[in-house]
Amino acid sequence: MYRPELEIKYKDEIIPALMKEFSYSTVMQVPRLKKIVLNQGVGQAIADKKILEFGLKEMTDIAGQKAVQTYSSKDISNFKLRKDMPIGIMVTLREERMYEFLQRLISVALPRIRDFKGISAKLDGRGNYTLGITEQIIFPEIDLDKIAKIMGLQITFVTSAKSDEEALALLKGFGLPFKTSKN
Repeated sequence: MYRPELEIKYKDEIIPALMKEFSYSTVMQVPRLKKIVLNQGVGQAIADKKILEFGLKEMTDIAGQKAVQTYSSKDISNFKLRKDMPIGIMVTLREERMYEFLQRLISVALPRIRDFKGISAKLDGRGNYTLGITEQIIFPEIDLDKIAKIMGLQITFVTSAKSDEEALALLKGFGLPFKTSKN
């Protein structure tokens, strides 16, 4: 049976390290990565529907799983927005696909960011972390010749951690390159 490299690392290295660091009494208390959600707001799709189609294809390529459109929940006249208009793209990764995406993000995509010095270590207070990426072209799955528009995306790591410090230790264990406090 196939198991992703990071899943094996989690079971063999991260769980024992976190149990020791936070002195958990059972393995079930150790925080785990529940899912990774990729989200892209495509506000320009109001004027040009092609941007949404390209975005859907790119997000599907990045995630390795079909992306879905998200729709506006209310009318906002200042933005020429009507209720139920497609304004975003999202995909939720779990299990093997989540670990495979995380492996690609850490080893291939993040090092391709220009002048990369690490990612911010600011979590949301409930043990979840959102990473904003300004250009989708850092992913090797994107063909540079077929890009319609350079857009950013948000990657949210949802964990079962009770506190930010537990979640930070978990994500550091996976190898996410956080900035050191000296910078």
